[in-house]
Amino acid sequence: MELEKQNFIIHPIPVLKDNIIWIWVKGNQAVVVDPAISQPVISWLKEKNLQLTSVLQTHHHEDHIGGTEELLEVWPFSSVIAAKSDLDRIPFQTNSVFDNDVFILLEEEIKVIEVPGHTKNHVSYYLGGSKKDTMHPVLFSGDTLFGAGCGRLFEGTPSQMFKSLNRLKALPNDTKVYCAHEYTEDNLKWAKSIYPEDSNINSRLKEVISRRSKGLQSLPSTILEETKSNLFLIAKSAKEFAKLRLDKDNWKN
Repeated sequence: MELEKQNFIIHPIPVLKDNIIWIWVKGNQAVVVDPAISQPVISWLKEKNLQLTSVLQTHHHEDHIGGTEELLEVWPFSSVIAAKSDLDRIPFQTNSVFDNDVFILLEEEIKVIEVPGHTKNHVSYYLGGSKKDTMHPVLFSGDTLFGAGCGRLFEGTPSQMFKSLNRLKALPNDTKVYCAHEYTEDNLKWAKSIYPEDSNINSRLKEVISRRSKGLQSLPSTILEETKSNLFLIAKSAKEFAKLRLDKDNWKN
């Protein structure tokens, strides 16, 4: 799905097996979020005659940073924004950020939200929607919050991820969630296996299957939608979250 109002656009580029590179455009400038690979991004930007100004990195995994250095070869004056705590694993970052930092890109305020769990230094980026061209708040959640799911715990603990998800859950209900992978259908099928009669899960799954059958993205979702059908956001405790995460890790579709 593409968000567009006047000159404010967020465009998806599906790559690899299930990654989504989001390109945020305003006027003739663009910000790329978690470029797994470079060539589709380069081609799209050049086709649209756009100038890359910045890259937002949520964490260090190769399927999120793999295309960044090649993008910098084409647009060498672009900034790369990433967590200072990940400098050793994202050494080409030019603008290092910390939890709760606020900075400006494309005339919009962006807040850094530290969300450890998937990795120890994961961050998400939140646009509050306070400027006139923004339709609603926007969250680039990386691999912390997925459609009806969350990231695996490669470096963090269940308690850390539970707290991180609750930070995101506290954002306004109309916040659009732009995550980095198209996992929604699989996540909802897992949720349905646990709660087969849940109306929110079933209706969302039906809609997602319909969209995916037409070659469309299921994303973005909203915080409100996630609070209704994402079992990891519905969990009431870190213990309950840990049980769900283990169940999903072992689930076979």
